[in-house]
Amino acid sequence: MSRPRLLILIAALCLPLGSFAHHSFFGRFDNSTHMELEGVVTRLHWENPHIHIFLRTEDGTEWDLESGSPTLMQRAGIPRDALEEGMTVRVAAWPPLTDKVEAFATNVLLPDGTELLMQTGQQAYFEDEVIGDFSYRFRTEGDRSHPEWGIFRMWTFTGADGFLFPESINRDYDMHQYPLTKVATQALDNFDLARDNPTNNCNPKGMPLIMEQPLPMEIIRDGDNVVLRIEEYDLRRTIHIGETAAPAGTPFTLLGYSWGWWESPTGGEGEPWAPESTLAVRTTHIGFPWMNQRGIPLSRAAGIEERFTMIEDGAFMDYQMTVTDAVNFMTPVQLSKKWIHVPGVEILPFECDEISEY
Repeated sequence: MSRPRLLILIAALCLPLGSFAHHSFFGRFDNSTHMELEGVVTRLHWENPHIHIFLRTEDGTEWDLESGSPTLMQRAGIPRDALEEGMTVRVAAWPPLTDKVEAFATNVLLPDGTELLMQTGQQAYFEDEVIGDFSYRFRTEGDRSHPEWGIFRMWTFTGADGFLFPESINRDYDMHQYPLTKVATQALDNFDLARDNPTNNCNPKGMPLIMEQPLPMEIIRDGDNVVLRIEEYDLRRTIHIGETAAPAGTPFTLLGYSWGWWESPTGGEGEPWAPESTLAVRTTHIGFPWMNQRGIPLSRAAGIEERFTMIEDGAFMDYQMTVTDAVNFMTPVQLSKKWIHVPGVEILPFECDEISEY
């Protein structure tokens, strides 16, 4: 199935910007409305993958208020010590869709009157003076000064181009637009968004889902191979150049086994390592059981083809993915997005530390 990029972008632009989350929370929180809470901060868990603020309200109820990742907060200018245990704060949050005493904090009013904007796309809720600027996630101007680097540079996510998987940001996306087999349809129908989402923890995403991660990624040359340094979960993905298949006895792993070659802009074999050449990649032996984070499975028969192409003198990288899985898809699934190159962006330590209780 092929989706025109224009349709994906239109769908993304029609959504509330608050839908752009590090992991999908559909099934847990209602991001179409807000509830207000006031209370004392009893505990803070300021660690990836998500911040948790435990808030005791006047009636003695302790709420678990989840929010975005510390790395996103750091880039938005919200310091780690902005919140402290013992503070009395007011919170605007997306209410729960389950019976858990939890919510998703988007705005926090501190005792001194400072308001923290803690989620992409949120506006001031309590005050006009706020801290928290997530506009960096929607950059449209990349750096063109080093076309000779080709794809070998730091790339970062831009929400201006949507997500690789449109259903990650559109809660109303019809999952049956995918060419699902009966096996995949049954698995999707049995999937519980609140219970089964594979990303609400410190377990790393595998292929192909990891390639939608909304954090920086650096592509480097490592001898004869290409390595993707991925900020999310501190992952390194190796692409073996010159090989034509996975070696015999290759184990199934989260990222699978990837090998690559170079293609010219006009088709055919490209000049190795040349800036204008496209890196083409084939991946098999994928042990990650999910195609996406909303219930479509991936079998061990799956294979993925990718193409990485520098465009606009290095300001952007065009990324194309084709997923073939005869167990779950009647025809190959085609996805695409762009990455942007912006000077000064660095990979931050992810150092995931999952909260011990919800």
